[in-house]
Amino acid sequence: MRVTMIGTGYVGLVSGACFSDFGHDVICVDKDASKIDRLNAGEIPIFEPGLDVLVADNVKAGRLTFSTDLSSAVPDADAVFIAVGTPTRRGGGHADLSYVDAAAAEIAENLTGYTVVITKSTVPVGTSRRVEKIVKEVAPDADVDIASNPEFLREGSAIEDFKRPDRVVVGADTEAARNALKELYRPLFLNETPMLFTSRETSELIKYAGNAFLATKITFINEMADLCEKVGANVQDVSRGIGLDGRIGSKFLHAGPGYGGSCFPKDTLALVKTAQDFDAPTQIVESVVNVNSARKRKMADKIIDACGGSVDGKTIAVLGLTFKPNTDDMRDSPSLDIIPILQKRGATVRAFDPEGMKEASNELPNIIPAANAYDALEGADAVAILTEWNEFRALDLNRVKASLKAPVMIDLRNIYNPQEMAQKGFDYHSVGRPLAEPSTK
Repeated sequence: MRVTMIGTGYVGLVSGACFSDFGHDVICVDKDASKIDRLNAGEIPIFEPGLDVLVADNVKAGRLTFSTDLSSAVPDADAVFIAVGTPTRRGGGHADLSYVDAAAAEIAENLTGYTVVITKSTVPVGTSRRVEKIVKEVAPDADVDIASNPEFLREGSAIEDFKRPDRVVVGADTEAARNALKELYRPLFLNETPMLFTSRETSELIKYAGNAFLATKITFINEMADLCEKVGANVQDVSRGIGLDGRIGSKFLHAGPGYGGSCFPKDTLALVKTAQDFDAPTQIVESVVNVNSARKRKMADKIIDACGGSVDGKTIAVLGLTFKPNTDDMRDSPSLDIIPILQKRGATVRAFDPEGMKEASNELPNIIPAANAYDALEGADAVAILTEWNEFRALDLNRVKASLKAPVMIDLRNIYNPQEMAQKGFDYHSVGRPLAEPSTK
């Protein structure tokens, strides 16, 4: 099939590359000429493991191209995906649909022949009806179906998630649209990947409900971690104990500094606002949003407490700035809340992240960038681990201890063992686990 993907952000670029790898002819369109120039030069504007090779292979095979010209990319397309951004609108938690609206109008101006227009962006319930209205107003005689096909890609493992998903969700009202989506996902259909066909409203809500539920699991175990610290229990054992229950499951039960990223923060807010608009408030999700926001501030206090109650005049080494490992994405990362609080309390922050330093220079301009983890540690009064990159899991602890002014580590991702850290002589603080007294040997 001939596919046009509008938007070359995280979702659009990964989806376009994967569809081309399925054998479809894909044009990825973006108004940002510099981004398209980079892609045409073989540069990938985001960090996602394996994406550079996937793009290069399909460009070489002639199945994947990039363009700024939507007017030439739409007329011959069998399917047009809208994969533009839907950020949180200023002044509230509603999703900003201005990019979706603009894409819908421009698509309508260039339609020829039967086309399926599919919203891939994460959008509130009713958006595909909104897109349909725009298309019909601009091109009332167009032979077009509007469908919803939400993405479920995890940053850091997006290609695997696209090619071997738990499920594919399609919201469509006509048999022609459903058949078109079946053909697009034919390799998965043949592999008997579960494909759920629903109404468009149901499809849109599935995406929001799924993200809100996962955010709730994260927030729940973070609150259990606080209780564990008060009663002397171990949150990792609590997570294992409840996760072995098949009704609960073990995923997303890892205590830490709160959720961040491009999806959970904005999607939970958008769901809350949508529910309020329809007079069906989601009190659980509202609580999740509030607790997670407070969580990040609370983790800054945890670092300060570990430093004797004050960081004024002290240097804190921070390892990890992105919201999770294997991405350069810093959107709503806990580091964006924690580090400014430390700085406001008088700390100098020297930080390192394997992939996030470029973005950090924009988001956290007052940090001192380090060349590597050990460079960040040199002469610091304490080290705080904010993101669990693999290279932070096997630090030379003797070197860490020798580099620090005092052997104080605040591990907000629980990647080290408290007893082993105590034996090494560290004043070690983690999340939801009992403290172990450092060895004096």
